[in-house]
Parts: sequence; C-alpha cells; structure tokens
Amino acid sequence: MPRLAFERHVPHSPEHMFELVSDLAAYPQFIPNCTDMDVKADRGSTADVRYARMTIQFGPIQQAYTSRVLLDPVTRTITAKAVDGPFHHLDSVWTFAPEGDGAQIRFAIDFKIRNPLLRAVAEPAFAAKQNEIITAFAEEADRRYGRR
Repeated sequence: MPRLAFERHVPHSPEHMFELVSDLAAYPQFIPNCTDMDVKADRGSTADVRYARMTIQFGPIQQAYTSRVLLDPVTRTITAKAVDGPFHHLDSVWTFAPEGDGAQIRFAIDFKIRNPLLRAVAEPAFAAKQNEIITAFAEEADRRYGRR
C-alpha cells in the first residue's frame, strides 16, 4: 500500500501553481501516462468540487478511474479521492505555500490497487513516475507563466 509524499520549490506563485493543478482537463497534454481526462462539475455542491475521470497507461495496461476533487483556493489545497476504478482506495492532497520567490508544492498520495496482478505492475511504475509527474507540472508552469 504505497504512501508517497513529494515536495518541490518552483519559481512560480502558489496561486499560479494552484491554478495549474486545478486545470484537470489539460493533464493529458503534459502528464506522463495520462491519456485522457473527462471533468464534470458537481452541481450539487456549494464548494468547487469536480469529478475527474482519468485514463492512465503503463505499457500495455490501461485503466480509468474517477476521483472526487475538491479545490479550495483560500487554503490553496486540492484533495482527491477515488470513487471508482481499480483502487481499494486512493487519496491525495496538493498544497501550495509561498516560499522565497516562488512556492513550495507538496503532493501526498496513499493508494492501493485491488487486483493483485495489476498492483504488482502498476504500483511500482506509479511510484517511480511521481518525480516525473512533479517535474511535468513544474515544466508546464514554466510554459504557461514563463521562467522567473
């Protein structure tokens, strides 16, 4: 049951990083292994809640799952919880804090895949890709907001 946490300083404001990570529909354009994303607002919620169906691919294995994503611009926090798909559970949290001339981004995720065969292949691949994913967000921020 992987529990992973990553931190990274980026030369962009916490608001810009929150905006970027909140742009769920754009993920297939820059996130490794993300091949599709379908995003729908939760119209019954008073908060900014979205349901995001992400399709990921590791080699020949392709899986889709839906997460309930809560975006809180006041605290600059994004939380996601899988509501279907191959996971026994998947919970993640992004936070963005001012730091020097930019932001400290933190990403924590706790997940477990139900199927033992899929788990044996996908969990190590996902864990290995996390630094690549954080780097993809930092590089996309440079493209969108310019290098500082």
